[in-house]
Amino acid sequence: MFGPIFQRKYALTDQGVRNTKRGTFWTVIVNLVVMGGMGILYFLMMRFMDTLTAGAPLPGLATFGLLILAFIALSLITHLQQYKATYGLVYREVKTMRIGLAERLRKLPLGYFGKRDLADLTETIMGDVNRMEHVWSHVLGYLYGAIISTAIVAVMLLFYNWKLTIACLWGVPVGLGLLFGSRRLAAKSAEDTKAKAIDVADGMQETIENIREIHATNQEEKFLDVLYKKIDAHEKSMLHGELVAGIFVNGASVIMRLGVATTILTGAKLILAGQIDFMLFFMFLLVITRVYAPFDQSLALIAELFMSQVSADRLMEIYETETAEGAETFSPEGHDIVFKDVAFAYDDSEVLHDVNFTAKEGEVTALVGPSGSGKSTCARLAARLWDVTGGSIEVGGVDIKTIDPETLLTDYSMVFQDVVLFDDTVMENIRLGKHGATDEEVLAAAKAANCDEFVSKLPEGYKTEIGENGARLSGGERQRISIARALLKDAPIVLLDEATASLDVENETKVQGALSRLLAGKTVLVIAHRMRTVEAADKIVVLDSGRVAEEGRPEELLAKENGMFRRMSELQKDSAAWSIGA
Repeated sequence: MFGPIFQRKYALTDQGVRNTKRGTFWTVIVNLVVMGGMGILYFLMMRFMDTLTAGAPLPGLATFGLLILAFIALSLITHLQQYKATYGLVYREVKTMRIGLAERLRKLPLGYFGKRDLADLTETIMGDVNRMEHVWSHVLGYLYGAIISTAIVAVMLLFYNWKLTIACLWGVPVGLGLLFGSRRLAAKSAEDTKAKAIDVADGMQETIENIREIHATNQEEKFLDVLYKKIDAHEKSMLHGELVAGIFVNGASVIMRLGVATTILTGAKLILAGQIDFMLFFMFLLVITRVYAPFDQSLALIAELFMSQVSADRLMEIYETETAEGAETFSPEGHDIVFKDVAFAYDDSEVLHDVNFTAKEGEVTALVGPSGSGKSTCARLAARLWDVTGGSIEVGGVDIKTIDPETLLTDYSMVFQDVVLFDDTVMENIRLGKHGATDEEVLAAAKAANCDEFVSKLPEGYKTEIGENGARLSGGERQRISIARALLKDAPIVLLDEATASLDVENETKVQGALSRLLAGKTVLVIAHRMRTVEAADKIVVLDSGRVAEEGRPEELLAKENGMFRRMSELQKDSAAWSIGA
C-alpha cells in the first residue's frame, strides 16, 4: 500500500511515508475505540433486556461509570496520538520539504531555470507544498485509516450475519468507486486551475516589475484589464472544479447513507422471518450510526486528493530533474580555458556547433559577434552554469563536467551587465563576493572598484540600505558594487558579459578603471558588442551562428580585407559617425 508508487504519487519523502503509516495506524485505533463506545451501549441494552425478560439485575452505577471513564480516557489518549501523527509530524515535515526543495534547486543546472519562470517556481515551493501539506495531514491518514477500520468492522460483522453486513456496508465501496471514477475529471480540472493560477501570478509579477514603463506609456488600463481577465478566468476555473468535486462528493455521501435504509429494511425482513433476534438488529443499528463517520472528513477532502496529483507531479518534476554534480576537489594545472568541439542545444535547437578555442591564463580573450551568435552561451558553459551537449570544456586540463559546480565556481568571478543586488547594505552586498570577509577587506575591494566616490554621498555610507536590487543606486554605481564583489573574491578566472554596455561615457571610464585592477594576471573571458571595448584584448574570437568564424589578435583581424571582425568594426564606426553628424 505504501510502496514507491504511493511515495511518488503523493510526493512523500521517506519520513513522510513513515508519518503516513503512523497517522493511518492511529486513525484505525481511534475509529475502533469510537466504535467500542457503541459496544458499551450494546452491553447496557443487553443487560436491560435481560432484566425485562429474565429479571436479571441492572448493572450498578459504579460499573457503568467505570466503563464510561475508561472509554473517555482511552479516547483522549488515542485522539492525542492521532493528532501528533497526522498533524504534528507533518508540519515538521513541511519545513524539511521546503528546505529540501531549496537544496535541490541549488544543485540544478541553470538551464532548468530557463524553462520555469520565477512565478512558476514560487507557486511550486509555496502553493504546491501547501496543498500537499493539507493532503498529508488531513486526507491520507484519515482516508486509509477509514478504509482499514471499516474493513476490520466488516470482517467482525460477517461473523454475526452476512446479509445485514452487506446491507449495512454496500454503500462504502460503491461511494468510493464513484469518487475514484471521477479522478481523471478532477485532475483535468486541477491542471486547468493551476495553469490559470500561474497566469495570475505571472501577470502580477509582470505588472509590478514594469510599473514604471506602464505609467510612462499610459498603459495602466490595458494592463489592468488583462490582469482582471486572468483573475476572472482563474475564479471560473476554481468554481468549475469545486462544482464538479461537490457533485461527486455529495453523491458518494448520499449513496453511503442509503446503507441505513437497507439495513433497516433487511433487518425488519429477517426479524419477521425469525432468522435474527431484536438484539442483533439493534447491534447493527448502533454500528451504522458510526460506521460512516470516518469517511465524513475523507469524502469532503478526497476531491483535494485527486487535485493534489498536479501539485505532486510538479514537486516530483524538480526532484527527478538531473542535478549538476561532480568531484568536490579541483586542482587544475593553470587556468587556461579550452573549448574542444563544443556543441550545445536548447531543447532540440542546437546553438553551438564544434566550437574550438583557448582562453589563456594571463590574457584577455574577447568573444564578439552578432546577437544570437552564442557569445553569452559560451561564457555560461565555461563556468558550467549549463552543461555542454557535445564536446568538452577544460580548465587547466580538467574537464569541468567532472567537477561539482559549487567547487568549480570558487575559481571564477563573474561581472554581468544585469547586476543582481539584495535589499541590504552596500557593505553586505559587496561581502557576498567572499564569505566571512572582514570589513577591512570589503572596504579595500570597494575602494579599488571606485565605490568610495558615491558611497561617501549616501546617508549612512557603507551601512546604507540600497533597496530591492539596488533601486536607490544608478546603473554605474550598481556595476561598481558588482566589480567590488569580484575584486573581493580575487578568483583566477574572470567572466565579463557586457559589463559596461549600458553605461554612459563617464561611468564607463570609472568602471573600466576598476576592471583593469580586477583583470591583472587572470584568465579573462570578455563578451562585448562594442568593438572599441575589446581593442585592448590579447585575443579575439568571432562567433557567427554558433561557430567560430575567425580568431586572432585585434590587429590581425582588422588587417583581413573581408574579415568579419573588420566589417563589424567599420559598421560601428560608420554608425557612430552618422550619429555625430546627425
